[in-house]
Amino acid sequence: MTDSQTPGVTRRELLHTAGSVAAVSALAGVAVPHVHAAEDNTIRVALVGCGGRGTSAAINAVNAKGGPIKLVAMADVFKDRLTRSHGDLKNLLSDKFNTLVDVPESRKFLGFDAYKAAIDSLRKGDVVILTTPPAFRWVHFTYAIQKGVNVFMEKPIAVDGPSSRRMFKLGEESVKAGLKVGVGLMCRHCVARAELLEQLQRGAIGDIMLLQAYRQKGPEASSQVGPRPKEMSELEYQIRQFHGFLWASGGCYSDFLIHNIDECCWMKGDWPVQAEGSGGRHYHLTTKEKGSQPTIDQNFDVYSVEYTFADGTKLQLEGRTMFGCRERFASYVHGTKGCGIISFNSHSPARPRLYKGHNLPPIAKKADQIWAFDRPEPNPYDLEWDHLIAAIRDNKPYNEVERGARASLVTAMGRMAAHTGQTITYDQILNSPHEFAPNVDKLTLASAAPLVAGPDGKYPLPQPGSSRPPYREYA
Repeated sequence: MTDSQTPGVTRRELLHTAGSVAAVSALAGVAVPHVHAAEDNTIRVALVGCGGRGTSAAINAVNAKGGPIKLVAMADVFKDRLTRSHGDLKNLLSDKFNTLVDVPESRKFLGFDAYKAAIDSLRKGDVVILTTPPAFRWVHFTYAIQKGVNVFMEKPIAVDGPSSRRMFKLGEESVKAGLKVGVGLMCRHCVARAELLEQLQRGAIGDIMLLQAYRQKGPEASSQVGPRPKEMSELEYQIRQFHGFLWASGGCYSDFLIHNIDECCWMKGDWPVQAEGSGGRHYHLTTKEKGSQPTIDQNFDVYSVEYTFADGTKLQLEGRTMFGCRERFASYVHGTKGCGIISFNSHSPARPRLYKGHNLPPIAKKADQIWAFDRPEPNPYDLEWDHLIAAIRDNKPYNEVERGARASLVTAMGRMAAHTGQTITYDQILNSPHEFAPNVDKLTLASAAPLVAGPDGKYPLPQPGSSRPPYREYA
């Protein structure tokens, strides 16, 4: 199960890039000729998907080392999202806006086909940012490959077996085309985590026996979705509230928990071969500000999943999106001689540490600490762009698709285990025939939604124990 093509960037490369942009990803690929003529060396960027994450990614892109870099096109299904994103860029970039952004009305594109016009605004070797709901990732990536455009795509890059199989194949095509492709699993670009990995590989805490991952917070983004307004179509509502629907995002499990899963797999140096889990809905309500209405999304309130690696090592994952509970957002590693913190209280700064024995803070004391990364941590959201731009400028191999697809698939494996109440293997989820949105590439604003509500306005929910092979997460 080890992915030999995507071992991650080494600490030396990360530190070198943080200082000079000379580092590039140690990923497989095929070099292509440098595409930008000396008289116009600007890397042009198009943004497809103008939500909050897309806006932030565009800021990371235009501020990356290795410029000049300029945002020249934007695309979204909804005009209000595009307008808000453009305004946010102007406010956040302030006096740098006119230098870094050149998106006139003629290069603001709307509709389900808007991604084509945005990509067509680029030259071969430029970069498109794909930050729509994940269901559309394979559709947009296919067109980017056809046009010879480099890609940055947000995670997860697939949500079920069929879309994962597509992404593995597209990843191979992008490697053959020599495209540089980044996937938004930015923790893999973290200098502190890379140094922690070196400590683990040197045996600082012995052999790894257990990994633990926690993302236990209140409801985030659109993880809990209230009733649909009567004036809005089901399709528009589901896209706008995409975290609430499995077809659009893989739900809150896939979109939120993938980072913790991926960083633990990075430390282990392998991918799990199976998962079993449980979860459920309790008092699943919207916020008090919205009237505490019953929700209609497909997410569970809690998830508890045990991943198993080929050597028997376990990764225990705990997810919760409930008001008023103790919050924990961290990942841990336990070895035969000690334990450690992979990340603490957010994605960044990670603040990794290692301890003798098996107690973590607050039980573990300073005297028990055997190693810590105690220097300022460069922002991994910036570093992932520095690495991608450096690869483009230096024309070096850089392709994170296979690793991103594996992380997305392993995440979906755990979600499926909890939603079905069954043990799900890697091969089962990879070969699952259940495609959540088989016609996503044909959608228009007039289309029926991939998921249809019942007469009561509620959508099908996962019901553990009700499905038989080949397993489905909902009817």
